[in-house]
Amino acid sequence: MSRSRKPRVLVLRAPGTNCERETAFAFAAAGAEPVTLHVNVLLDKPKTLDTLEGLVLPGGFSFGDDLGAGTVFGALLRTRLLPRIRRLVDRGGIVLGICNGFQVLVKTGLLPALEGSEEQSVALAANVSNRYEDRWVTLEAVSDNAFFSRGDRIDCPVAHGEGRFLAQDAATLDMLEAAGQLALKYVDPAGHVPARYPFNPNGAARDVAGITDPTGRVLGLMPHPERNQFPWQSPLFHAGLAPKTPDGLLPFKNAVRHLRRAFDLLPSGR
Repeated sequence: MSRSRKPRVLVLRAPGTNCERETAFAFAAAGAEPVTLHVNVLLDKPKTLDTLEGLVLPGGFSFGDDLGAGTVFGALLRTRLLPRIRRLVDRGGIVLGICNGFQVLVKTGLLPALEGSEEQSVALAANVSNRYEDRWVTLEAVSDNAFFSRGDRIDCPVAHGEGRFLAQDAATLDMLEAAGQLALKYVDPAGHVPARYPFNPNGAARDVAGITDPTGRVLGLMPHPERNQFPWQSPLFHAGLAPKTPDGLLPFKNAVRHLRRAFDLLPSGR
């Protein structure tokens, strides 16, 4: 029997997280009910995850990136919450990691989880430019998942110093590509690849900007779609060339649509 309520999505923050409000706002605008919690609250009450349909790890510098980007946050989730997060995904829920959140998901083993393995076979390394990159990029979806359909294209900013996607070898990249887990690629403004610098801002292998797990319900991406919700956020706004309908909300809307189907939820108020 269908239930009339919004999907509940937890936006989980840690010391150093700084994008939780924009991310929660994006999910609210897409039709979800976001709940923002500090990780310590969730560690005290881990059963909270059993009452939710989604988990989001927003961008920032969790735990100051001490010991490496996402390392401390990833270790907490891996040792204390990983079985519950896996159950969330198994029952149809979504997990999204943006920028630092992507780095965390890699450290937990939730990504790429190639063939069910928890081995860390990919990494997000220092940018080839050897500096922090803060610029707008164009992304194209190259596979279907809970957040994107193949061929979707969006513009959004990147803001990171360690975003260069690497795999342990070419065979791993081939396996991820064959499995449809290479979700997003950087493209140049005309949609072409390879996207050389600055269109590929960090030197990522095969222009990879985001990957999924085998289910397509866990996504990690380095760029920030939550920072393209309003026309005035575009660098083209003052030239009068910004799109009237920014495309940054696309993955959030698609995720909410997936959750409504997966959990048989009608739009609230219907």
